[in-house]
Amino acid sequence: MTTLPTQLDALNSLSLVTHLKRGPAEHKGDAGKAILIGGAPGMAGALLLAGRACLHLGAGWTILEMLDPASAGADQEQPELMIRQARDQAGDLLKQSQPDVIAIGPGLGKSALAMKWLHACLLYPQVPLIIDADALNLIADSTELLNALQQRNQQFPGQSTLTPHPGEAAKLLKSSTAEIQADRLHSLHQLIALTQSIVVLKGQHTLIGSPQHPSVQCSEGNPGMGTGGMGDILTGSITAIAAQGVLHRLTLWDATGIAVQLHAAAADSLVQKGIGPIGLTPSETILEMRCLLNKLI
Repeated sequence: MTTLPTQLDALNSLSLVTHLKRGPAEHKGDAGKAILIGGAPGMAGALLLAGRACLHLGAGWTILEMLDPASAGADQEQPELMIRQARDQAGDLLKQSQPDVIAIGPGLGKSALAMKWLHACLLYPQVPLIIDADALNLIADSTELLNALQQRNQQFPGQSTLTPHPGEAAKLLKSSTAEIQADRLHSLHQLIALTQSIVVLKGQHTLIGSPQHPSVQCSEGNPGMGTGGMGDILTGSITAIAAQGVLHRLTLWDATGIAVQLHAAAADSLVQKGIGPIGLTPSETILEMRCLLNKLI
């Protein structure tokens, strides 16, 4: 077994989190414009959860590009979200929007439209890019998309985060979930070598590493997090913190580590209050993450 990485809380010192504290004259532009893409028919909830996490964790603008036309209207429970129907002109729409950070994957599906948006995201320069869920599966199935990811990371190192669970990691590495879990740290290093990205290997004791940083491990978290939607809110949280990090001196590596730790710590905090682990929901976890973040800053 490869040497155990250091604990994630060594990475996320209080001084890092305090970078997110708002100045008296700050406005939404200072907190960043985030675009999240996904929500194919039957999976709109995944993108809505990611968007709500992004909103509650502090992004200045949260824009959802929804692939499901039937769901591309105002969210009555969260009208602050700007929801648009994702159309074919993905590259042009990204250029027009000029996002500070992009996330793609929650509920994305594997349609031609999903492929088009993922390709456009991989070609979009410089800004932090978070890749999750079906976006990872599409990359696993396409040499062209994998090459585009690798080329982006060569040109803009440290600007892409991948968040696979063990099944998605296995597809990327042409392996099995059992093999991933048998040596998670080795699997993490393989994923980093393949993609040249920051990689979050989710699961018990989530691991994070990148080509530029030593691997770290999150010690928080509990089995209540094993429910649909928890990964989506992690994606939204990384996106939110990365969006604020543009003007608040946080890198995508910093944002990824902070979000992973907040996510797990919020779930533990709720369990300590008697909410879960059984029945713990992503929606509850979003609000607890917001509470913890504001206490830290």
